[in-house]
Amino acid sequence: MKSKKLSAMLVLMLAIVIAATGCGVDKSNTGNGGSAAAEIENLPAALKEKGDINIKVIRKIGGDDHTAQFLAGAKQEGEALGFKVDTFSANGDSVKFLDAIDQAAEGDVDAVVLSHADVEASVAAVQKLRDKGIEVVAFDSTPAIGEIEGVTLTSQKDEALAQLALDELVKQHGNEAKIVYLWVDGFPPMVRRNAVYQDVLAKNPGIQELARFGVASQNTSVETQNAVAAMLAKYPKGELDAIFATWDAFAQGAQRALVEANRTEVKIYGIDVSNQDLQMMQEENSPWAATAAVDAKMVGSVNVRIAAKKLAGEETPATFDLDAALITQEALGQASETVNVATLADIIPGWGTTDAFEEDWIKALKEANGK
Repeated sequence: MKSKKLSAMLVLMLAIVIAATGCGVDKSNTGNGGSAAAEIENLPAALKEKGDINIKVIRKIGGDDHTAQFLAGAKQEGEALGFKVDTFSANGDSVKFLDAIDQAAEGDVDAVVLSHADVEASVAAVQKLRDKGIEVVAFDSTPAIGEIEGVTLTSQKDEALAQLALDELVKQHGNEAKIVYLWVDGFPPMVRRNAVYQDVLAKNPGIQELARFGVASQNTSVETQNAVAAMLAKYPKGELDAIFATWDAFAQGAQRALVEANRTEVKIYGIDVSNQDLQMMQEENSPWAATAAVDAKMVGSVNVRIAAKKLAGEETPATFDLDAALITQEALGQASETVNVATLADIIPGWGTTDAFEEDWIKALKEANGK
């Protein structure tokens, strides 16, 4: 009996010591409710009141390097602020995409970052989020979502992307070039890029569009490769100058078709960039002459910053566009080593960095979290 009483007393004493000292409790990653946030003097009161912050990042398209970079940027930025960030890609499945939004609406989520919410049903899904007080930032999504109060629509500067690529095409081939147009309708970014394309054609009536093709699927690059291969048979050497690809998946397929057909005299002018794209552009005799792009990782980061400002009760714009840059094969060739997305800044000034929405309290919160 004495032995049992002694054991019980020891357990009780140990429990008192643990409670008093806080031993055994991990407070190193407790979000905004943790010690890091408590140290920020200028942290908005709204964030202090919320405590731990949960953000869900939901992207409709997936399976590509651009998606991986976007999600990585969002997660890295959120975690640097001490938030918990969950990411999900529906890989083009609208049902899974909408279901993920619905789950977020029913879960313990403070903010949702959406990407490519382009189906009509996504408008009602976002309205449900807002009705529950969940903040929403939507990238490359249908304009109707922007009509919902409190939502910010973000995008790459699609008009600038198209203009940069087309200007380079005209610069290298003149205003009487014979071209093929790779494009697909039905997506907000594509609609904006097409408007610029039509404007360029109107201003350069000598440019001839010989053919166009475009499909958005899980096999876009393969289907594009097959379509371009078939098209090349109709236009022998000297009858086709360039291809304008409004998506890098189109450009990837076009490059493979041109290389296999030994038609690398036909040059590609694309939009978007990834490590795979850069590798293809730097291959010997690559026909991919230029691409206009915004760093996808930076896009993810900026979207999370906007969400953070909303959670802080600060004013945010209804829309925001991220600046684009032109990446040419010539510039890549001047680098001493093979260039990837991480080292693009060495040849493209300002690539991958922006101070957009990076408020002083955001910087301080990152520093406090050791990021």
